[in-house]
Amino acid sequence: MTTAAVVLAAGGGRRYGMPKALVEFEGSLLVERAVRTARAACDVVLVVLGAQALDVWRTADLTGATVLANAEWETGMASSLRTGLEGLRGFPGTVDAALITLVDMPGMTPAALAAVAAHAAPGALAVATYDGVRSHPVLLGREHWAGVIGSATGDEGARRYLAEHEVTEVDCTGLADPADLDVPPPGVPSAP
Repeated sequence: MTTAAVVLAAGGGRRYGMPKALVEFEGSLLVERAVRTARAACDVVLVVLGAQALDVWRTADLTGATVLANAEWETGMASSLRTGLEGLRGFPGTVDAALITLVDMPGMTPAALAAVAAHAAPGALAVATYDGVRSHPVLLGREHWAGVIGSATGDEGARRYLAEHEVTEVDCTGLADPADLDVPPPGVPSAP
C-alpha cells in the first residue's frame, strides 16, 4: 500500500494574525515541522499552500514534499483538502490512501501518523482519537476521495463525510499532542 501524507497549510490564520505556515515554533516554521513529521511516516508528501504561498515557498524548507497551490484557500479548509486529493489523483504511480494532517498541530508525531497509516487500504477510513475525541491525522482511502471532494465545504473538510460512513478510530493517546495553535501563545507577537 502506498500512503501519501497531505499537509494542509493554506489558511490565512485570521485568529492567529498571520498564515500559520509562516509561524516560527521551536526554531522552525510550522510548515517545515509538519513536512518533516509527515516525511518520517510517509514516502510521498504533498503540502497544500494558499495564503502568502509564494512567501512560504521561498522561505520554508519543503525538501521532499510536492507543493500544491490552492487558489481558493480563502473559502476554507475544504478547498485545500480537495486540492490535495485532486493532486494525488494525478500523482505518478498509485496512491492507495491519503493521510491528512494540519500545519497548526506542532505536537503531531511520526508515531501517530504511522499508527493511523497502518490502516491504509483503498476502501479505508480512519481517524486518530485522543482520550476518545476524534482529531488528526485522518486517513482517506482512494475509493472515498470522490465522495469527500464532493461533500467537503467551508472549514468542515471531511467531517460530514466521515459522520455518514463507518470509520476506524485509532487510539493515539500519548503518541502525539493534538492541540492546535489557533492564537499566539501569551507574550508571543502574532506577526513578524
